[in-house]
Amino acid sequence: MSEAVSPLASPFPALPAIAGVSPRIARAGYKDWGRCDLTYVELAEGTAVAGVFTRNVCCSSEVEIGRENASVGKARALVVNAGNSNAFTGYRGREAVEQIMEQVAAHLGCAREEVFVSSTGVIGVPLPKDKARAGIEAALQAQECSWEDAARTIGTTDTFAKGATASAMIGDVRVTFSAIIKGSGMIAPDMATMLGYVFTDAAVSPAFLQECLSAANRRTFSCITVDSDTSTSDTVLAFATGKAGNAALSSFDSPGAHAFAAAIEDICRQLAHLVVKDGEGAQKFIAVSVTGAVSDESARKVGLAIANSPLVKTAIAGEDANWGRVVMAVGKAGEPADRDRLSIGFGGTWAARDGQPLAEYNEGPVATHLKGREISIEVDLGLGGGSATVWTCDLTHGYISINADYRS
Repeated sequence: MSEAVSPLASPFPALPAIAGVSPRIARAGYKDWGRCDLTYVELAEGTAVAGVFTRNVCCSSEVEIGRENASVGKARALVVNAGNSNAFTGYRGREAVEQIMEQVAAHLGCAREEVFVSSTGVIGVPLPKDKARAGIEAALQAQECSWEDAARTIGTTDTFAKGATASAMIGDVRVTFSAIIKGSGMIAPDMATMLGYVFTDAAVSPAFLQECLSAANRRTFSCITVDSDTSTSDTVLAFATGKAGNAALSSFDSPGAHAFAAAIEDICRQLAHLVVKDGEGAQKFIAVSVTGAVSDESARKVGLAIANSPLVKTAIAGEDANWGRVVMAVGKAGEPADRDRLSIGFGGTWAARDGQPLAEYNEGPVATHLKGREISIEVDLGLGGGSATVWTCDLTHGYISINADYRS
């Protein structure tokens, strides 16, 4: 992880232990950075799993196999490698993943389809099988570690470890969630984001867990962007051990199901915001709220067009209330919009209404707002009832410096 910490960083929260979940870390040496780079999480028998994955067609073998495994719905272990994405590595990359699955499965006495593997780092270098084998062996012998250690181990250009927690009442039983995520750049998810893992002690069917995770993803991870680039490795997995002892959830007709789904969405939103706040070179966290669209999905696409605009992002970095750049981004989104109905504001102050600059517009409050760390952009399309909020960060010289030196 980077030594320079983002000014938007949050302290790592106190995450509760989850019954049936045992995280450990080890050093495989995938990159010469003198720290642990392999997180291993052992899961109790009977753990349900659900996942969302990148739609990048040049995805890694970890993603391809993970999709296949998630459809089965059962998990016993998670392995996350940092320093090497193992993407664009052909059959050699797939063989490395299969070796890890088989090694862990043999240790646990489970089917290899119950072992999930993720990797993150440089693209195009096959994961070294010898280092993978030794790293797994060390992890299997390691003592249980803290959630913060597990989160820090999976980071690459991240500047701080990221975690979140939530809970929900299912009948008279409280179920608990703990989650970790990594991500800082190559962030414009399409179905998932970076590498994120949610663990809960709730009893829930794999199908309902998948339904809840997919719905939460649409309103959280698929609403963030740092740089408009969708990774080859993006993965979010949710694991439910069933150890809380609640009546198992199988659909929204199950008592407590709505509370469970709300907790999943809450923890995913927390994680998504943390990733944006650690955007490479980020100095400001930006929320783009779009209302008046023809549909919620149209609003989301308009919001992402604004959030992905280098001109908008650099204007925010320079604390310049250049709302004309927002107009441009709305117009290029490819979604229904009417110039003469468009309204734009910053921090609750409207600069333009119904396609016209406001005569009484005072840039003073906006200028003050843009000097802060958390920025809001409001857009009303004036066409319908669709709305969405997306989150991004500003674009600074720091982003260029980090990515120009990434492989060195």
